[in-house]
Amino acid sequence: MSPSKITFFTIILAAGLLSFLAGCASLDASNQESLLSAAGFQVRTPETAKQKEVFAAAESYKVKRVTYNGKSFYAYKQEKKGIAYIGGEAEYQKYQQLAIQQRIARDNYEAAQMQHDAAMGWYGAYGPYAAHPGVRVWR
Repeated sequence: MSPSKITFFTIILAAGLLSFLAGCASLDASNQESLLSAAGFQVRTPETAKQKEVFAAAESYKVKRVTYNGKSFYAYKQEKKGIAYIGGEAEYQKYQQLAIQQRIARDNYEAAQMQHDAAMGWYGAYGPYAAHPGVRVWR
């Protein structure tokens, strides 16, 4: 295998690894909140002393499963705004589906962008001398 092919495969492998790691990273707060709202999570502000105590102890910016009085639900603490997003099992499943759909769409976009960027270096792929159907480029 030539050094240029090895370099090309190394770049593709590194880009794939970065994409995988980016997909595993947590979503930014505003995007995650949009997904939670779209999935049907309800916004709640802690009002009682007990709610404020529980809110203060909760981990910020992560969806966590909580069991209270024998009932399970999911909560997401938005510390800066002082609110929590609360949802049940159905809302959590919808949130997971939306997050997966968004990740697939982002991965497809990144793959198309990489394909476009790689094609830019090929003779005749783009520009004034691009090959058109029925036009012979090679002489």
